[in-house]
Amino acid sequence: MPRSAEDQLAAVREGLVRLDPAGAAAAAAEGALLVDIRYGALRDRDGTIPGAVIVERNELEWRLDPQSDYRIPQAVGHDLHVVVICNEGYASSLAAASLQDIGIHRATDLDGGFQSWRAAGLPVTPPTGEPTVRTPYIGQPDAGGASR
Repeated sequence: MPRSAEDQLAAVREGLVRLDPAGAAAAAAEGALLVDIRYGALRDRDGTIPGAVIVERNELEWRLDPQSDYRIPQAVGHDLHVVVICNEGYASSLAAASLQDIGIHRATDLDGGFQSWRAAGLPVTPPTGEPTVRTPYIGQPDAGGASR
């Protein structure tokens, strides 16, 4: 029997230890990788979190899989503590569960997403008027790179 998106979200969240903004900031201070999966228009409108890597959602698994030829340099092993950040904390839960499915067992997400981070008064790099770019990956010829 098919289940709703809400049911799927509830099911995947059972396997996550979601972090509030203060918890995500503390995890980053201890070496966790913050991964911003928001699309460019949202980053360009609202700004970014200093130190977070930008990985478009459609590239996430390839960029974080330490076995992938298309991984980002920070994807050094399956034990990496990853905190996925979307705009409001919905897509990030599904994305974190997908990372867990490929063996990145410490993947989780930010409850409330970027909006909760900003509302908590945590640091945000304001938009500059220039488009933000995603984090380059291993073997990428330039910062624009091809999608996989």
